[in-house]
Formats: sequence, C-alpha cells, structure tokens
Amino acid sequence: MNPKTPSVPVWRKRTSRNELMLFAAWVLTLAFVSWAFQVMTNDTIWAFVSDAPKQMQDIGSRMMPPAWSFVNELWWPLWETINIATLGTLLGLVMAVPVAFMAARNTTPSTTLVRPVALLLIVGSRSINSLIWALLLVAILGPGVLAGILAIALRSIGFIGKLLYEAIEEIDAAQVEAIEATGASSAQTMAWGVVPQVAPTLAGISVFRWDINIRESTVLGLVGAGGLGVKLESALNTLAWPKVTMLLLVILATVAVSEWVTAKVRERLI
Repeated sequence: MNPKTPSVPVWRKRTSRNELMLFAAWVLTLAFVSWAFQVMTNDTIWAFVSDAPKQMQDIGSRMMPPAWSFVNELWWPLWETINIATLGTLLGLVMAVPVAFMAARNTTPSTTLVRPVALLLIVGSRSINSLIWALLLVAILGPGVLAGILAIALRSIGFIGKLLYEAIEEIDAAQVEAIEATGASSAQTMAWGVVPQVAPTLAGISVFRWDINIRESTVLGLVGAGGLGVKLESALNTLAWPKVTMLLLVILATVAVSEWVTAKVRERLI
C-alpha cells in the first residue's frame, strides 16, 4: 500500500477491550451456571430421573378416566376457594391503597420516614409467597378459610401497592396544580386531582390480582387453609388418582372462567 494513501477507518461494533471483557463475562457466566447445576443436582438420583417417563405413564394410566361422580363433593370447596380469592383481594386492596399513597413520592407525608416504611411493607409482602403466609397463619389461627383469606390479603398488599404507587407517581402534575391554585385543601386536591387519575388503573390492578388469587387459592388447602386444596391433598395422600384428575379439571375450569371474567371486566374498564 502506498504510504501516502490515507488509511480508511474500519467500523467495529466493540473495541478490542470490550470484546475481551464480553468474552470473559460469558466464560464466567458459563462457569457459574455449571457450578450451580452441580450444586443443585448433587443429591439427584439419576436412576429415578431415567425412570421418570415410565412412572409418568403409569400414573397417567391410573388417572383415567376421571371420577366424574366426585364433582358433587367439590362444589362447597370450590365456593370456599372463590371466597378466599375474592375476600382476600378486597382485604388486600383496603390495606394496599393507603400504603401505596404513603409510598408514592408525590403523595407521601414524609419521604424520609413514612415512605421507607411503606416501601418496606410492599417489599416484605411481595417477598413472601402466599403459601408461606398460609403456613404461618395456619400455625397461628389454626386450619380453615380465615387463614387462607388473610394469606391472600397479605400477599396482595405488595402487588397492588407497588403497581399503584408507581401509577400515582406518573399522574399529570398539571391537574393537581390547577386544583391547588383554586385554594383547595389537601384532602380536596387528593380527591379531585389524584384519585380520578389513578382510579381506572386501580380497578384494572384489582381485577388482575383477583385473577391471580383464584389460582393461588386453589392450592392453599394443601397446608390447611381451606378450599379445593384440602380435597387435593386428601386425594394425593390416598393415591386416588381419578379424583386427582377430577380436581385438576375443576381447577382448570375455574381458572379459565376467572380469566374470561377478568378479560371482560378489563375491556369495559379500558
């Protein structure tokens, strides 16, 4: 090449240093995944894993046909499950709304004291699964529907509170300032400037959470919190596979109906 000819710059997506760092990151990631897989499978009995398809086929053959007559014993547990989800959602909603307003930067009474406490409540609720809440509440209150309702409510606080406080922080501040300019009090500003903007979002969040709670409440009975889970645990313990099939079909139908109801309600809200 003629030394007088200027060199043409070649475009590269990354510099050599970035390429090296990316390669090192991939190597470390693969090494970590390999190590984690070894730790998780350290106690795995691979003979059972290789025999799993045969066992699945055996259990599947025992589950058919479903025990259709067993459905008559499931109406009341199904009603309990729906009540656990509905009442738990309503109770969680009542507790989550004030927590959300205390967590939002633009509505909290104090960003240094009240807001951190509200955020801690939201994180604490979201970090504990409803099944764990049910285990704790069954130990405290004893088995029954009440423990299931409270477990669903405590789990719902974090979900509703987080989505709602984020929606509150994203409201149009101009509307709030316009109402404040009229001399409105803090309560009036909240009632006419903030609440109308977040009400549709709150309704959508509540319906969505109720749909999730329908799913979660079907298994709370496994730890004694009432509903279909009680029947499911009994059927599993006695190896009554046709009854298990019938229970799974009822749960599937319940979840499908709740999905349809949720979709219809959200269509009207939106």
